[in-house]
Amino acid sequence: MQTFETSSLMHLSVVPKRCQPLKIVALGDSLVYGFGDPEGGGWVERLRRCWMSPDSPGHVIYNLGVRGDRIQQVSQRLEVEFRHRGELRNQVPDLIILSVGVNDSARLGRLNGRNYTDFAVFESHIASLLDQAQQLCPVLFVGMVPVDEAKMPFMDCLYYNHIDQYRYKEAMRVACSARRIPYLDIFQKWMDCGEAWRLKRLSKDGLHPNTLGYQTLLEDVMNWEAFACYNSSSL
Repeated sequence: MQTFETSSLMHLSVVPKRCQPLKIVALGDSLVYGFGDPEGGGWVERLRRCWMSPDSPGHVIYNLGVRGDRIQQVSQRLEVEFRHRGELRNQVPDLIILSVGVNDSARLGRLNGRNYTDFAVFESHIASLLDQAQQLCPVLFVGMVPVDEAKMPFMDCLYYNHIDQYRYKEAMRVACSARRIPYLDIFQKWMDCGEAWRLKRLSKDGLHPNTLGYQTLLEDVMNWEAFACYNSSSL
């Protein structure tokens, strides 16, 4: 058992050396699904279209985002979704991209209500999700987008805020770092760009990116060193 775990962990940051296109699954919440982008369908769909052009690597990416999903729901469907995306018999995807956590951070009913997912429970669930994913194939994690606090509550009941977002994203970042899983800290990256810049990239609901936001998110992902090696046509 120990030998299996060690060998599984050793390959996690190694890019597969192959000539055929990669098969990739993106699992998560509405940020993966692409809600808020009627033109491009979100960053995952935009990436899929990029890879359909003749001069692209031709990789295949499956959008497995579900609106409203929290860490527990993604954990529950991870392996089943993964095992059904190999395309050929006895084949499985080459990479998992995870993006989840913002829905867990929301406060219910009021500004000081309880978090949708208790923080201690969240820490346990993120550890379980990452450990489970690492046993399947290499993993990348794309972090959450900062919300517009002035537009809360979302759907008249969910209060998202930057303090809780920061706490939950830090738990994910630290958990990824401990497992040598690359983590793209979108929250901090966008916060550093200033409020005016951020608000131009958020939908009217204050929670989801808009068309410009998803285009920016795609650029963030494609310029990410950890992802660039997978985007290469020389694999």
